[in-house]
Amino acid sequence: MSRSRLALLAFLASAAPLAAQGPARSRGLDPANLDTTCAPCADFNQFANGGWLKRSTIPAAYSRWGAFNELADKNEGVLRQIVEAAAAQPKPDARTAGRPDRQAVRTVPVVDAKSSPQANVQRIGAFYRSCIDSVALETAGYTPIKPLLARIDGIKTHQDLARALGPLEAEAGLAPFGAGPGPDAKNSNALIVSASQGGLGLPDRDLYLKDDARSKGVREAFVAHAAKYFELTGADAATAKADAERVLAVETKMAEASMSRVAMRDPNAVYNKMSLADFQKMTPHIDWAGYFKAQGAPAFTEVNVRQPAYFRAIDSLLATEPVETWRAYLRYHAIDASAGALSSAFVNEAFRFGATFSGAKEQQPRAKRCTNTTNGALGEAVGQEYVRRTFTEKDKQRALAMVENLRAALRDKITTAAWMSDSTKQQALAKLAAFTPKIGYPDKWRDYSALDVQDGPYLANLKRVQDFNRARNWAKLGKPIDKTEWSMTPPTVNAYYNPSWNEIVFPAGILQSPFYDPNADDAVNYGAMGAVIGHEMSHGFDDQGRQYDAKGNLRDWWTAADAAKYKAEAQKVVDQFNGYTVVDSVTKVNGQLTLGENIADLGGLTIAYAAMQKAYEGKSREKIDGFTPEQRFFLGWAQVWRTLQRDEAARNQVQTDPHSPGMWRVNGPLSNMPEFRAAFGCKEGDKMVRPAALRAQIW
Repeated sequence: MSRSRLALLAFLASAAPLAAQGPARSRGLDPANLDTTCAPCADFNQFANGGWLKRSTIPAAYSRWGAFNELADKNEGVLRQIVEAAAAQPKPDARTAGRPDRQAVRTVPVVDAKSSPQANVQRIGAFYRSCIDSVALETAGYTPIKPLLARIDGIKTHQDLARALGPLEAEAGLAPFGAGPGPDAKNSNALIVSASQGGLGLPDRDLYLKDDARSKGVREAFVAHAAKYFELTGADAATAKADAERVLAVETKMAEASMSRVAMRDPNAVYNKMSLADFQKMTPHIDWAGYFKAQGAPAFTEVNVRQPAYFRAIDSLLATEPVETWRAYLRYHAIDASAGALSSAFVNEAFRFGATFSGAKEQQPRAKRCTNTTNGALGEAVGQEYVRRTFTEKDKQRALAMVENLRAALRDKITTAAWMSDSTKQQALAKLAAFTPKIGYPDKWRDYSALDVQDGPYLANLKRVQDFNRARNWAKLGKPIDKTEWSMTPPTVNAYYNPSWNEIVFPAGILQSPFYDPNADDAVNYGAMGAVIGHEMSHGFDDQGRQYDAKGNLRDWWTAADAAKYKAEAQKVVDQFNGYTVVDSVTKVNGQLTLGENIADLGGLTIAYAAMQKAYEGKSREKIDGFTPEQRFFLGWAQVWRTLQRDEAARNQVQTDPHSPGMWRVNGPLSNMPEFRAAFGCKEGDKMVRPAALRAQIW
């Protein structure tokens, strides 16, 4: 919520002293969002959000619309002001072109001398100008990628292919796998090079493998899409279709060798450390020395091969699939990776195919797209100014106080958990005590001084950002880990838990209404932001997070009996969510894929509810809009997840996303909670009350 809006609310409250004589009015909740014709014990999502659902529509350029989108749009408005102001600054003259640290540009307070705010403003402005210049993009057509396509066309033998993969990966990320530095799951103080499956053009491997009507339709659409790309770059229709079918065929073989999303949720299954020499022996047709040299990687001796079976298969495919198949594959991915930075024919085709999964009816305006890509490229440079405009030290301290209240509540839950042995409790309490909260923005801003952003071709700037990030990441290998870094930018409407660093992170972008409103009562704030904080804390003890210890190392610290009890409760959650559908009766939520998030929702709500009760000790518990604090707590949670979603997006979500759809994030966890049942007077047999034998409880 904007500061002007907050000021208005404060003014209205002070101007209406007689309000105290009547029923307390809403703060943080809008009664118009309710559907009071629906009983809360029958369908709480409909009761809490039905009014909003009835009067709202999904904007044409969106796949879904809800509280997250509303807040993200508000934040994007601030970002657009920032990037457009930067773009309006005078361009550098020839003496300083390409040397932004020598250009005097005003704005943003100084935070890090190595990456001066003045220089960052120039980078932001130049990047945005290159993106927004549609005339230049139309004039260029696909000329910017012609040299890359020519290099791909120059691959004539399998030996050429082996030598080309490294440079092509460095140029445009075209290898059918990924490899780079990341946390060592069993040594949280070090990084290790991890090699991972990848390179598929469709969102999920099962779309290649299933024979249902939707999967077949997606594959047909993919072939038509790839063929269109090939035609746009000069191929005749027959050649384009044949090459597109080659791409689908080889990607189908890649998909057959890929691990499923559910299988990859097991952190031990994707931890397979070996020497680089042994990895090379395992994959003799991949030139790893050349590959890593092209990335600019320093010397290293060990690698974590996350999916060994995939790499054995891809090694065989690289040696046996016809070279023309691999040329088609690389050509498609080269075009697709760059489509957004080419002329409108490519942009429109990328959007058209993407709508297969999003259902969006039209593209976002170019200014909005360019604002978001600028934020993606220079997130902490843009984020500095975003924080200066929107987030205060008082905001940060409020959030930290809530985090500590939630930590205390979880400590009590662990201490009193009857099912958990003392030895496991001590380990769990040690992990909780070691949680590191990060609030709002990084303590140290990223240094962009090595990033040279110029006025000119947009794709060239994207490549510069890619090269900067790759060099920056590889430079970390073999050095002490900098745990001050963030994986999200300040304006992001989201939060995360990092098991390797045992940290919970809440960007400034989410620390505002409807998640947190300083004018709202504690009940609403604990039901919304409190439950989000509890959600991230609970990730430390979900089915994946519980396998990491207080230091962030993948280590089994549970007794066998405690682990068995935990798994039994977790299976109840799996079974519950497996029974939920979206769109139609056959499109189901995947309870195993969404298990971690569903446990975190249930745990987060349980913890936040306990913290809310403690916050009300000694305070008035008045009803507001006729609802008790307990009821308003659950309404606060529900309003966060009010969502309208297109069918295409819903189907894609349940196949690819570890988060359940919004309505089930409301009704699913609440139906397990005796606190919800008591708050609304629900009874056994009501739809919002799960049978006792099926009811899951972690804390």
